[in-house]
Amino acid sequence: MNFVEILNGIENEKGIPKDVIIEKIERALAAAGKRHLGVNHFTVANFDPETGGVQVFTHREIVEEVEDFSTQISLEQAHKISDKYNIGDFVDVMVDPAEFGRIAAQTARQVVMQGLREAERKALFSEFEGKQGEIVNGIVNRIDRPNVIVEIGKLEAILPPAEQIPTEAYKPGDRIKVYVVDVTSTRQGAQLYISRSHPGFIEKLFEREIPEIADGTIDIKAIAREAGSRSKVAVISNDPNVDPRGACIGANGVRVKNIVSEVNGEKADIVKYSEDAAEFVSEALSPASVTNIWVNNAEKICTVIVPDSQLSLAIGKEGQNARLAAKLTGYKIDIKSETYIAEH
Repeated sequence: MNFVEILNGIENEKGIPKDVIIEKIERALAAAGKRHLGVNHFTVANFDPETGGVQVFTHREIVEEVEDFSTQISLEQAHKISDKYNIGDFVDVMVDPAEFGRIAAQTARQVVMQGLREAERKALFSEFEGKQGEIVNGIVNRIDRPNVIVEIGKLEAILPPAEQIPTEAYKPGDRIKVYVVDVTSTRQGAQLYISRSHPGFIEKLFEREIPEIADGTIDIKAIAREAGSRSKVAVISNDPNVDPRGACIGANGVRVKNIVSEVNGEKADIVKYSEDAAEFVSEALSPASVTNIWVNNAEKICTVIVPDSQLSLAIGKEGQNARLAAKLTGYKIDIKSETYIAEH
């Protein structure tokens, strides 16, 4: 195998461009030459990837009388390289890398390995940096309770309990989708912060499943989520001929069913967004019907009146429907029955 094939192999396996690898090799050889000649010597190295040939040069000053052969050269010797040189000029003199010795060679190897590790970290970080706020595919590598270790490309990421869907059970080999919350660069390499419970996960699933959201015909205005149980998604259409709820639900509910399936049966309520707070809050309390509503926009508080038969539906199990509606709209919601209002 020639050097070009070796460099191509490293590039494909590690994702490091050949020119970066060559740069690291040349820097390592220059460092080895400096170690061999002395730290005050300026050295430069050239590596030919086609042949694997190495040339190392050190700068030497042209003087009338040489006092230090490691840093100086006579004019006579310099003219053997080129007639253009004069006293006081500096000339590059080739040094045989074979003379560097074991310690200098170890220095070169360390510089190369360190440089390649650094380049690999940068390559991985660049690859995943653009995926922040996106969904990526992963494979459950192992369970390290309470964490789930997910393999994503060449990286391993931790899915902690808070970012898991509580109703899901994971096992090694499972193929799962995760939402990339953040990407950071550390000494150990790129680090992904992933989630399946983040509201952004629901948003990106809707974008994937519903073309009208992907192309901007429909906008998602807000999401309130209790992972594993229920989400409320507020949508608005930018086209008067497109019903945002109908488009998100799909024929026979197939679109929203696909999303619900991905989140292990977590229900999704599609809510029509409105700039009118009373209308928005009423929609957010769906599937309950609202009889009347009073809104204090300044304090973002509202009182909602519902039929007696709808009170438990409006509040929801353990208050979930009202709680999600409040998160979705940003309003504090006080729900009262018609009978309560009549008696008070």
